[in-house]
Amino acid sequence: MGEVAEFRAEVAAWLQDNCPEGARGPGEIPNGSSKIELEPDTKRWLEACVERGYTAPTWPTEYGGGGLSPQFAKVLYEEMAAIKARSPLVGMGTAMIGPTLLEYGTEEQKQRHIPGIVRGEVQWCQGYSEPNAGSDLAALMTKAEDNGDHYVINGQKIWTSGAATADWMFILVRTDPDAPKHEGISFMLLTMDQPGVTTKPIRLISGSSPFCETFFDDAIAQKEDLVGELNKGWTVGKRLLQFERSGIGGLTGGARVADPSKSLIKAAKNYVGEADNGTIADDDLRNDVLDLNMQRTALNLTAKRVNEETKSGTPGAATSIFKIVGATLQRDTADLKRELMGFRGLGAHEEIGFTADELKATEEFLHLRTTTIYGGSSEIQANIIAKRVLGLPE
Repeated sequence: MGEVAEFRAEVAAWLQDNCPEGARGPGEIPNGSSKIELEPDTKRWLEACVERGYTAPTWPTEYGGGGLSPQFAKVLYEEMAAIKARSPLVGMGTAMIGPTLLEYGTEEQKQRHIPGIVRGEVQWCQGYSEPNAGSDLAALMTKAEDNGDHYVINGQKIWTSGAATADWMFILVRTDPDAPKHEGISFMLLTMDQPGVTTKPIRLISGSSPFCETFFDDAIAQKEDLVGELNKGWTVGKRLLQFERSGIGGLTGGARVADPSKSLIKAAKNYVGEADNGTIADDDLRNDVLDLNMQRTALNLTAKRVNEETKSGTPGAATSIFKIVGATLQRDTADLKRELMGFRGLGAHEEIGFTADELKATEEFLHLRTTTIYGGSSEIQANIIAKRVLGLPE
């Protein structure tokens, strides 16, 4: 038995012994917030994975990660998917700021922040967009002023996902107002639990409120929480966005419990009808489902190839390709599912006869329109691809 097969057998046995039934299939997934009480099985699953380093399987063991190679991590994800185990931990800690600190952080910053991320003890949020600096992020005006051993931050951020329950924020601030637009920006970390930080949830059309306005009135960021060089934060901030876009585009791996292709087929047969041969009854809709599933398969195979070819971690500007395609596929999948369900895919209230699945389909249809905006809109991604990937003139 080879090393990979041996590891697969070991992982499969461990999963059967340590993944509770209540952590399999759709359900709660921790994001690290100290302000959210977890269900018992979710908590047990998280603790078991923390002990093995499986919340961040490829991160170095000295910070609590699993130290696995990409090949072995892929095996872990495959075995988790085989028993429908949910991811033990998600969020901006593992997907965005953790990888950024591993690349740009000092050893002291890594030791202080990364173990807490791995253990699921901290939820992070992103302080990037402002009311007048969204797609044109470099126009940000939230400022940080040097005050001896710390910086004093004043200004406002918007669309800060999860800010209401987050423990820490990574933020882009202007530290030199006289510098050119893309310069004079610094990347800092600050705790959300301080008097100078106020959050106000923004209610979305989907009915949820994951986004917030965040206000800073003499908020404090410690000097030791400046990441990278002072006034050179644009470089760090861009790299973090590449990690974010990798996740949206499917480059980061991870256990996937739900298969969108199966969900579409199930919805089509339930609401459109099933032919005698077991296929979707409507020819046109069957072709629509087939086309979308082929696109998703092509994206997944391309992501797999790129991951195998990329030796230095997340690819650079090419992440924009995966972000724009991945986001479009998520949106189009929700659109098609709603179309397949007809008026049952427009459910708004349980009291008038819509099922939980139908209400969820409506929420997904409304929410997933945002995937083509957050993390850099599709228009921005197209510009990056044109300039940085294809080398076209400005």
